[in-house]
Amino acid sequence: MTIQNTLSATLTMFAAAMMFQACSESNKNTGTENRTMQVSVARPVCDSVTVHKEYPGYISADNAVKVVARVNGQMTSKLYDSGDYVKKGQVLFTIEDTQYRDAVQRAKSDLETALATNKYATAQYNAMKKALESDAVAQLDVTQAESSMNESLASIESARAALRTAETNLSYCTVTAPISGHVSSCNFSVGDYLSGAAAPVELTTIYDDAIVKAVFSVEEKEYISMKRNADSTDFDNVPLSFAQPLPHAYSGKLCYVSPAVDKSTGTLTLNLLIENKDGELKDGMFTTISMPAQTVTDAILVKDASISTDQLGKYVYTVNDSDKIVYTPIKTGETVSDTMRIVTDGLTLDSRYVTKALLKVRDGMTVKPVVEN
Repeated sequence: MTIQNTLSATLTMFAAAMMFQACSESNKNTGTENRTMQVSVARPVCDSVTVHKEYPGYISADNAVKVVARVNGQMTSKLYDSGDYVKKGQVLFTIEDTQYRDAVQRAKSDLETALATNKYATAQYNAMKKALESDAVAQLDVTQAESSMNESLASIESARAALRTAETNLSYCTVTAPISGHVSSCNFSVGDYLSGAAAPVELTTIYDDAIVKAVFSVEEKEYISMKRNADSTDFDNVPLSFAQPLPHAYSGKLCYVSPAVDKSTGTLTLNLLIENKDGELKDGMFTTISMPAQTVTDAILVKDASISTDQLGKYVYTVNDSDKIVYTPIKTGETVSDTMRIVTDGLTLDSRYVTKALLKVRDGMTVKPVVEN
């Protein structure tokens, strides 16, 4: 092979290598462009919202009444199952009543005797008055007859009172529900002896929980702030939350503010009235009350689902003017309308924050932002 041919072959090979490298670079650049990920972004919304402050509280039945035994005797029956809904006047317990029935019969006999005695004494007095008119008896005899008649009248009243007491004690042997509501378990068993005559013995408790109250306390300065913003806040639908979500959502209406500040704590007690139509709220349950505190007219809102949390706190991914992802720490407030959250620091209305594919993006990554409608 001549030198000229060798040089020509070398140049041909070099040119081919350069073309291959150029094609590789072109393909590489094209692949990079194809791999630029599209991400959905949105801008924060400015809106007027009511900011709430949370307070711990507890649920209290609107009315809770202790059912007691007020006579001595053996419990002979229990006529409900624990947890039942009972109606006012429904029989719950019976107590052995033999001695009380006997007492009623004795009282009735005593009353009949008193009535008979009075009948005789009245007739005797009338006869004495007529006899006095003809001087057949002395005035002293008439006076004594009148006294006997008056004593018999007093005996009638005493006998009637004794009968009422005996009948009342007999009625206590049948223990009925004083109110309608759900009844707790009994503190005694059938056959137990109850000593309720000296002091009432608690048998069970009935909770009227068709309407319940949320009881909580607020500091004096917070109460003043609430009053100051009362015209722009809604105290008729104050939301409540629980340690575990209940099947239904609950809100209450402010119905009571204590008339005085507790000097030892500097707080006032407030009550919310809540309809418990599904029977899920129970006396003594702990709850969190979100009381409206103030209205913010220019709150910055973002989609709550776009916010992530790490060891440093809350953050979102934003896209800068160069279309690169920026890790952006933020400070947040409460949720609004279930899907939006207030951002108190870290974003402006001009920010573009990532709303989807949060697990696929990373700080410094170049993306193709697509603004959501």
